Amino acid sequence: MKTSEDKFKITYKGKEIELPVYQGTQGPDVVDIARLYKETGLFTYDPGYRSTASCKSDITYIDGNAGILQYRGYPIDQLAKNGNFMETCYLLLQGELPTKAQYDEFEIDIMKHSMLHEQLIKFYSGFRRDAHPMAILVGVFGALSSFYHTDLDIDDPISRNQSTVRMLAKMPTIAAMAYRYSLGRTFVTPKGDMSYAGNFLRMCFANPMMPYEQDEVLTRAMDRIFILHADHEQNASTSTVRLASSSGANPYACVAAGVVSLWGPAHGGANEAALNMLKEIGTVDRIPHYIERAKNKEDSFRLMGFGHRVYKNYDPRAKVMQETAHEVLKHKGIDDPLLDVAIELERVALEDDYFVQRKLYPNVDFYSGITLRAMGFPSSMFTVMFAIARTVGWVSHWREGITEPDQSIGRPRQIYMGPTERDYTPMSERG
Repeated sequence: MKTSEDKFKITYKGKEIELPVYQGTQGPDVVDIARLYKETGLFTYDPGYRSTASCKSDITYIDGNAGILQYRGYPIDQLAKNGNFMETCYLLLQGELPTKAQYDEFEIDIMKHSMLHEQLIKFYSGFRRDAHPMAILVGVFGALSSFYHTDLDIDDPISRNQSTVRMLAKMPTIAAMAYRYSLGRTFVTPKGDMSYAGNFLRMCFANPMMPYEQDEVLTRAMDRIFILHADHEQNASTSTVRLASSSGANPYACVAAGVVSLWGPAHGGANEAALNMLKEIGTVDRIPHYIERAKNKEDSFRLMGFGHRVYKNYDPRAKVMQETAHEVLKHKGIDDPLLDVAIELERVALEDDYFVQRKLYPNVDFYSGITLRAMGFPSSMFTVMFAIARTVGWVSHWREGITEPDQSIGRPRQIYMGPTERDYTPMSERG
C-alpha cells in the first residue's frame, strides 16, 4: 500500500486538516481517517460499513461494477474451470498456486486430520434429531477448541498452521455427520484416498453396507461449488471472523462466529431463498405474473437470486454455476421444471428495462440451489455447504489479520440517540 500525493482536506469549525490517501494495487483510493477524531472530535457515520475499509488484505479483489472476482489475482472462472478446491485453498492460504510436491503434501496433511475425536462424535447425541444442521455445525465446530489446546497459541506459527489444517480437514466431516444425524443414518468416516469434495459426498450419501462408487460429474460439480464460495472479501461472516480475532480469541471460536453470521438468510441462506422463489413461481407460464409483482413496490414478492450488494454487473460466479447446473441435471437425467423456470426467468429479467436499469443480474445463488437439490441435498444443507467452502476464506483472513503489524481490537463507534443524563428516581416515587 502506497501513499498518494493527493491529500483529503476537511475544514471544520475554521480548522483545516489534511488526511493521507492510500492506493491499493487495484480498486479505489482510500482516505485514512485514523486521526479524524483526534484532530476534530468527529466520528464518521457509515451504516453497514459500505464506505469503510476495515483492514488491508492481499487475498481477494472484487470490482462489483465490472463483475470481477479474483483470488490472489486469479480470475474466479479460471480457477473454477481449470483448478480444484485443494489447489484454491493452498492459493488463498499461501498466496501462490502450489507446485505438485507442495500440493501433494498439503492434500495428505488435510486428509489425515479429517477424522473426529470419538468424544466429539458423542456431542451429536445431545442435539434433537430435528435440529437444523447449521445449529449442529455451530455447536460441534466451536467445541473443537476444547479438544486441541496446543493449537490455541495464535502467536506461534506452528500452532497457527496446525489449527489451519484441522479446521479445513474437520469441517466437511462435521457437516456430513450433521446431515446423517438429521436422517438417523450411521456416520461414515472419511477415506484418505479420495478428493476433498468426493470424500464429502461419500460421507453424506454412502451406504456402509455397500461399496461406494464415486460419481465424477457430481464430484467435479461439488468441487466447483466449493471454489466459487471459498472467499468473497469483507462480507458479513468474514468481517465477523476478523473482528472476533482482533480480541485474540482462539481460531476455532473465530470461525464458529463466522458460521453463526453466515447462517443469516441475507447472507448464506440466499440460495435456499432463491430455490423457494422458483418453487413459488412453479411453471414458466406464471413468470409474467411474478415479474409484475416484483416491479410493484407495494407487493412483498421479490426476485431472489437477482442483484447483489457488491456486484452491479453479472456475478462472475453465476456463469460458472449455470454451466454446472446444466451438467448435473443432464448427468442425472433430471427434467427439473424449476430449471426451465430459472432459465426463462433469467431471460425475461435480462431483457426487461426495469431490471436492466437497476442492474439486477442473476447471482451465484440463483443456480446453486437447483444444482444442490439435483445432487440430493435438502435445502437445510445449502448453508452448511457454503460454510464448508468459506472455511478456507475465514481461516485465510484470520491468519492475515492476526499477523498484521497494526492490528488492534475492533471497536466501532456509534451515534448515541438515547436520553441525556437524568437522575434516578426511587421506585416508590414512580407513580
